Amino acid sequence: MTNGNSPRRIYSVARKELLHILRDPMTLFMTLFFPVVELMMLGYAIETNVRDIPTVVFDQAKTQESRSLLREFENTGDFKVVAVVNSDDALHEAIVAGKARVGVKVPEDYSRRLQKNDTAQVLILVDGSVSSIAAEAVNVGNAIALRQSLQRALGTQQLPVEARPRVLFNPDMYSANFFIPGLLVVLSQMMAITLSANAIVREKEKGTLEQLFMTPVSAGELIVGKMIPYLAMTFLEFCGIALLMNVIFRVPIHGQFLTLLAIAVPFVLTCLGWGLWVSTKVSTRDAAMQTAMATLMPCIFLSGYVFPLDSMPVVFWYVAQVIPTTWMIDASRGVILRGAGWKELWVNAAVLWAMAAMAITFSVLRFRKRLT
Repeated sequence: MTNGNSPRRIYSVARKELLHILRDPMTLFMTLFFPVVELMMLGYAIETNVRDIPTVVFDQAKTQESRSLLREFENTGDFKVVAVVNSDDALHEAIVAGKARVGVKVPEDYSRRLQKNDTAQVLILVDGSVSSIAAEAVNVGNAIALRQSLQRALGTQQLPVEARPRVLFNPDMYSANFFIPGLLVVLSQMMAITLSANAIVREKEKGTLEQLFMTPVSAGELIVGKMIPYLAMTFLEFCGIALLMNVIFRVPIHGQFLTLLAIAVPFVLTCLGWGLWVSTKVSTRDAAMQTAMATLMPCIFLSGYVFPLDSMPVVFWYVAQVIPTTWMIDASRGVILRGAGWKELWVNAAVLWAMAAMAITFSVLRFRKRLT
């Protein structure tokens, strides 16, 4: 083996890998077609019960009545106040950045209206990008207002407390708007891991891995060369699913799609490195597929794709933070639904780049160890 990376050798490996893919049309067809079928099947959500919804509060009144109302929200167990702000902009920015899912604003004249037996309004901003949370927040908010009203009305015709829920980003609480941005990430991950997991194993089964050892191609060049075709295919699939999401399911993209693609680069590299590591651990393609699929299950259930992270036990919440899918799904929903940009998502990108570097480095070191 020679030291240093040669673009010509990397190109030769990439070209060889692409020919392997094109010579297996059934696998290629299933790889590209299966995610589309899953998209159609899983495009609609199953609602789940949630607790401890992160809530930000803007109390302009700062009176005994307003504090009593806010305690009602906390006492339900459905809301957890994570921040208190002093402006409408800060209230809105906290929700856009994903720091809170619900914002409660108590107006300055709240107590005065109650004392005059007038209707006092409370603004409840709800993050509609998570449909199960949005539905729960709206229902509980209305219930709190009704309970307060019944306690104060005493036979008056007009209810003294009126909640005004307003769902942001997903006003119709359309379930596809919540699930498909996450499904976009999960399907891309599935494709990247399963394809790359077969990369080295196929060479083992055909007996051509020993021939590669006799060439000047280094372990790093072999890894990079094999990753390039799968990187291109995964991004093609990513863009195709995003197009179907927008055209068929009418899910609007509020942010810059290029921002999402830029954040997806380290995510896909992490998945490819993950799959290549799997391929160095097993000897058959069946074993590679089973191992790759087994690693996907924790990513689906612990990433916030189905169950909100805020409702998980603390131990699993920490486990979710080391799963790349968690950060990518948050970025996908942030760009597509909340219109978030680099200001809100640079941490996601930084974490994913760190994970990508570790995954690829570990795969290369593992492969070199197999060579020695």
